[in-house]
Amino acid sequence: MKVVFDRDTCIGMYQCVEEWDRFERNVDAGKADLVGGEPVEDGDGADAEDGADGDDRDVYELTVPEGEEFEAEFAARVCPVDAIAVYDDDGEQVV
Repeated sequence: MKVVFDRDTCIGMYQCVEEWDRFERNVDAGKADLVGGEPVEDGDGADAEDGADGDDRDVYELTVPEGEEFEAEFAARVCPVDAIAVYDDDGEQVV
């Protein structure tokens, strides 16, 4: 299972922080941070944060540690702007 976090979409309500400790408040940025998240690469191999088309994207993914699946799913469910997606091991989006 993995989590994909679109930090650009995040509006800093921090509801995810309350549900899963892999998210932390970044008050200076006004957004959450996904602790241990790796930048997602675009289809051309460029890091998403580098902006393949010149735009900066802030998308990260993290493999959900065993035993934390419920918390990860709940963090995604409470996000008011759907900035968090959860995918099962087959790549199907579950949240």
